[in-house]
Amino acid sequence: QVQLVESGGALVQPGGTLRLSCSVSQSLFDFYAMGWYRQAPGKQRELVATIISYGEEDYAESVKGRFFMSRDILKNTVSLQMNGLKPDDTAVYYCNARRTADSTGSWGQGTQVTVSS
Repeated sequence: QVQLVESGGALVQPGGTLRLSCSVSQSLFDFYAMGWYRQAPGKQRELVATIISYGEEDYAESVKGRFFMSRDILKNTVSLQMNGLKPDDTAVYYCNARRTADSTGSWGQGTQVTVSS
């Protein structure tokens, strides 16, 4: 069972930046896709960004041009660089690892991001 540990969440002012990290207990080569999701209070969990094993990236429309996902194969980590943060970005952010295209994957415990002045 893979273990995913997120870190980097914090309280930040609008317009600020944060970098989230997800430490993965297994090689990233073992997974079809890695992703970041978020869940705001009273809302469903939604996809923020994903990287497929062969390198294709996909982002939610609401974060395109502001958020950038990356992966470090040697350190078995994935990161989410978040720029130009808005109050609507406030949510718990979760790391996800999928072994196949149609699996729900495994989840980390989440890290809280709060954007407020």
